[in-house]
Amino acid sequence: MRIVEPWIKVEKIDGVKIMKRIERSCRTCYRSEGKISEDSYKNLINNCLTRGHESVLEHEKVTVRIYNDVGSYKDLTRHRFASFSVESTRFCSYNKDKYGNEIAFMNPSYIEDEAIYNEWKKCMQEIEQRYMKMKELGATTDMCREVLPHGTAGEYTMTANIREWKHILSLRTTKHVHPSIRQVLIPLLKYFQQEMPEIFADVEYDKDFDPKYYAKLTVEEEV
Repeated sequence: MRIVEPWIKVEKIDGVKIMKRIERSCRTCYRSEGKISEDSYKNLINNCLTRGHESVLEHEKVTVRIYNDVGSYKDLTRHRFASFSVESTRFCSYNKDKYGNEIAFMNPSYIEDEAIYNEWKKCMQEIEQRYMKMKELGATTDMCREVLPHGTAGEYTMTANIREWKHILSLRTTKHVHPSIRQVLIPLLKYFQQEMPEIFADVEYDKDFDPKYYAKLTVEEEV
């Protein structure tokens, strides 16, 4: 059994270029391309968002890769205007060398009570033992996945346009959201706020959620 930490990888973006492309697309509506200047995108995007004209944000998208507990899939895949490719517990047989012959479980680091954490750990160990025993007895991966809990670690790729990202991050970074979601999406929101402040600066998030729980975010040329 391995206890692992969450991470999020986001494609390297140039927020200014994204917003300028949004501006150019938006100005088609008014045929005002001649008004484009070095920083004209700032006022235009602000005016669009103030008026609720957010469809222009759909012209641009961002892709991320997330490593988190499989329970987080259940929340995020409810967002219809995003695309997901998810590690399949039907086809990934964790008794194989490819997976180290063990199951990885996401560390619920936000469980700070030692006694409760130890009970969680014992439970995961028992689950892994039963999973491996089922495999020894000839069970298919379809059968074995029935014993896997929400805490099983898994990787997924997620793509959404800018409008949908703003909607998702507005909903999924508040104190009402499961900690495993806040762990990965608050760092992503902060990255977007840095790169595209004109779009994301007004998104509120749970500032009381301790940054020590944040997943590691890395920016890569390709994800």
